[in-house]
Formats: sequence, structure tokens, C-alpha cells
Amino acid sequence: MYQVKEAFYTLQGEGAQAGRASVFCRFSGCNLWSGREVDRTTAKCTFCDTDFIGTNGINGGKFATAEALAQHIAALWPAPTGSEKPKATPYVVFTGGEPLLQLDAALIATLHSNGFEVAVETNGTLAPPPGIDWLCVSPKGNNPLAVTHGDELKLVYPQADAPPEQFSSLDFQHFFLQPMDLAPLHQDKTTVAETTAYCMANPQWRLSLQMHKLAGFD
Repeated sequence: MYQVKEAFYTLQGEGAQAGRASVFCRFSGCNLWSGREVDRTTAKCTFCDTDFIGTNGINGGKFATAEALAQHIAALWPAPTGSEKPKATPYVVFTGGEPLLQLDAALIATLHSNGFEVAVETNGTLAPPPGIDWLCVSPKGNNPLAVTHGDELKLVYPQADAPPEQFSSLDFQHFFLQPMDLAPLHQDKTTVAETTAYCMANPQWRLSLQMHKLAGFD
């Protein structure tokens, strides 16, 4: 049984794939925080700004099989009109919470058979199943990483117990710093300035902003 908080068609808002048309599928649940405010101060990740509890979001629900969820996701990708040929590969991003609590090889294979590329945004504490096309790891605090190589490492900055230097030697193609979001719907100017300065002083790292919040889409 796959439990999905929400699923919707949008543009990727962050990192190396920013601006790419995507179906976002947010799984319910996380292994670093319950999602309840009463537990935030004692959680293994204390700065999450996402609601991942339950299955009551847009296009959320429970899906008994990989085929059922794959078809649900495929229905969200826009169909070509008339004789138009598709000009973009369908693309789905699994996020959370923590998507690797639920994402498995069966679902990935079923989505591949439906023509999708499969991306994942994970906190990196769980080993991924085979077949992922784009793997983005976003470390949270001093939680041990089970994933030390992939396509993209996107680090929320600053984290006192997760300095960029701790990750700079890992085997990723892209390294991004993303200013910590300290207030709903916008990023603190001071934090953005500090993150920008770090990237300029350490050009291995690139700046990632939450474009969806700046542009006003989900």
C-alpha cells in the first residue's frame, strides 16, 4: 500500500532541474520527524516546512499496487493534443517526508514502462532501490548518510551540525546550497546573502533558490 499526501503537475522549483515540467508525488511520512509541531524540537530534523501527514492533499490517496499509483501519476501528465508528438519525456519527482520509506523497484519499473523518468529527493538516510534516473540527496543535520553518491547534493544552509565542507568530497555531479526558509512563502534576505557569499567563496557550490515560492506556484 502506497500512501500519497499529494500529487500534482508543476515545474521543478529547486536545484539542477529547476524549471522542468514535472509531476510531483509527495509520499506521507518521514523517518526524521513525525510531522507534528509538538514533536519538532526533539526531531532529528527540526526545520522542515512541509506537510506530509496523511493522504488528504490534492490528488492524495492510498494505492494498493504499483500499477494503480503509476496510472494515477500518468494521468497528471498533460496529453498531447491532436496529432502533436510529445516533445518532453514525462518526469515524476518523488518527495516527502521521506520518499524512500515507500518507493520501491516495482513502482519505478512500472513508471519506466509508462515512459517516465523517475527522480527522487531524499534525506539520504535510507538506501535507494535500483532504477532511479535522478537522485537528489538533501542531508539533514548529523543524521548518517546511507547515500554518498548520486546526481545532486542539495544542502539547506546554514546548518550548524551539517557544514558544506562535510559533504564536498562526496561523489555527486552537482552541489547546491539552498538558503534555509525561515518564514512562510519567502526566504530571509540575510540567509540568502550568507549562502550567496559562501557559494562565491567556494565555487564548487551553486546557489539554489525556491523558485516556486518566488514565482508563486506550487
